Amino acid sequence: MSEPRLEQVTLPEFGMPDAMPEIPAAVYRHRLRQLQDRMVAAGYDRVLVFADREHSASMSYLTGFDPRFEEAMLIVAPEGPPLSLVGNECVGMAEAAPLDMRVELFQDFSLPSQSRDRSRPLSEILGSEGVAVGSNLGVVGWKTYSTPTMLDGPAYLIDELRSITGDAALVRNATGLLIDAGDGLRVINEVEQLAFFEWAACQTSQGVRNLLTGLVPGMTEREAVRLLQWNGMPLSCHLMLTAGERATLGLLSPGDRPIARGDRFTVAFGIWGALNCRAGWVVESADELPPEIADYVDRLVAPYFAAIAEWYEAMHIGQKGGVLFEIIARHLGDPFFGIFLNPGHQIHLEEWVNSPISAHSEIEMRSGMAFQVDVIPATGTPYFTTNIEDGIALADAELRDEFSRRYPDAWNRIVARRGFMREALGIDLHPDVLLFSNIPAYLPPFLLRPDHVMTLA
Repeated sequence: MSEPRLEQVTLPEFGMPDAMPEIPAAVYRHRLRQLQDRMVAAGYDRVLVFADREHSASMSYLTGFDPRFEEAMLIVAPEGPPLSLVGNECVGMAEAAPLDMRVELFQDFSLPSQSRDRSRPLSEILGSEGVAVGSNLGVVGWKTYSTPTMLDGPAYLIDELRSITGDAALVRNATGLLIDAGDGLRVINEVEQLAFFEWAACQTSQGVRNLLTGLVPGMTEREAVRLLQWNGMPLSCHLMLTAGERATLGLLSPGDRPIARGDRFTVAFGIWGALNCRAGWVVESADELPPEIADYVDRLVAPYFAAIAEWYEAMHIGQKGGVLFEIIARHLGDPFFGIFLNPGHQIHLEEWVNSPISAHSEIEMRSGMAFQVDVIPATGTPYFTTNIEDGIALADAELRDEFSRRYPDAWNRIVARRGFMREALGIDLHPDVLLFSNIPAYLPPFLLRPDHVMTLA
């Protein structure tokens, strides 16, 4: 592999989708059937999927419905349409879901002080859905934990389930059915879902591109965030944009502070299915950096880019997560770089689903998996950080053929992005890798020269 260096590179216009791909009702029906088959195989009599505004991805994946303001719960039996319990304000929205499901008002999911005089007691609802003494129940929340009886969900709900079954050990965490890093239902995506992810990544990556090319010292952080041109799609995380000393803290929202020349700068823009991040300095060249970090590119950015490039080139179906982990550890294992999270993870409607990429992981990458190329140095030093976070997916020959036939415009964008990474950046990808970002691996360390980026070409 060639040595990374900073060069002037022209970023092509890869184009934008005309419309958002839809997930057909038949896909939701198939997902429900898959869950029903898996719950039976796992020994569950019923599976209950709990959702709230922030953690609605599993509910939305199965039904096409995500609660607004309130909580919701889906009760799934081995056969037949599930029952969705919703609060006062979500009844109409739930009934419009693409999945054929029953909907019942459960007003304890409603907001404080709203009416609670028209719904059945929880114990009665659960009993009518087959939850009884001795039932084996799986609860799908947000995360898995070290023991199967650790659950996400309100205490009153979990207490009721344990009380009815008569044995707390019968109420177990079933979230892994959907998010297991190796074969969870939500980590292996259909072609329709991948097309949606490509659409979403176009929105976020083009927004970050607009910001990189439109950033001007003197504009406030709030003025800068408008360059992202958020289109109203549900966010997968709050908009993050900060400059100056606050940028070192990460994850903060924009404020009214003017962005100054010489500032540190970071931005992250995520909607359902995609997220893009970049970080660097609001300067034109290393000459404007503090003297003690004049070697910013050589000390931090170049080894980081080399690590990401090798990670990209090693990604393919069948690759083991431990191999990808070791690539980053070999390049960036020095404590200076401060890498402490998984170097890459799966993405879905939420920004982080799970990650098969960890030390000694034997989990193999599979066709249909979608990933966030997410490796963030946290140096804790005057060097600050650098970041090149984009979305990709893996597809075998059969899935690639289906994608290209059904979504030819998106496929053409993917092909063009691959060509750009190979020819302009010197990163040669396996055929399995689909690039969804309109700024693929495009890393300008000095944000006032967005055409000067890292390359191996």
